[in-house]
Amino acid sequence: MVFFSKSIISDEDLVARLRQGDEKAFTAIYERYHKLLYVLAWRYLKSPEAAEDAVQQVFLRLWESHPVLMVNVNLRNYLYTMIKNWVLNEIRNADTALEKCYEMAQESAPFEDELLPKLEEKEMRREIYQAIGQLPEQKRLVCLYKLRENLSNQEIAERMGISLPTVKSHYTQAIKMLRTALSHLFILILGL
Repeated sequence: MVFFSKSIISDEDLVARLRQGDEKAFTAIYERYHKLLYVLAWRYLKSPEAAEDAVQQVFLRLWESHPVLMVNVNLRNYLYTMIKNWVLNEIRNADTALEKCYEMAQESAPFEDELLPKLEEKEMRREIYQAIGQLPEQKRLVCLYKLRENLSNQEIAERMGISLPTVKSHYTQAIKMLRTALSHLFILILGL
């Protein structure tokens, strides 16, 4: 896996770097999204080889278009649209045995696979913990105690050796900071 530094680069930064021809940014995007795209392609094509080929074609097109790349939605949705369009074109151009699969792919049926929701949940959890990791030390600790250990404010105050109002203040401020840092997740969840 490619690391630019100890912190994980946002999708927006990766797209900006990709636009400049940064191969490391391209590799990081691939590492972040190739499994999700493979699951989506496999869902319709039902072939590991065809799904791998679809993913390769999408990333090839992404690289070829990097100088003029305009991502108007978040990167995940952009790549999702690319893979779905590629798959639909493949199905439409394939022999008549795949015509039924094309009709099924046109429908907006919910995903039946459990893997896709788990991948999305893992990605959201990773982004939340990444944002928490960027908080100032005491705010970060308060959040981690609440999330990981499910401690009450009183228990956190005792463990950290600070007052109860200080714990509440740190938590309130941390929530505000996290809302700002994770606003793109809320937009994605709400479908706005």
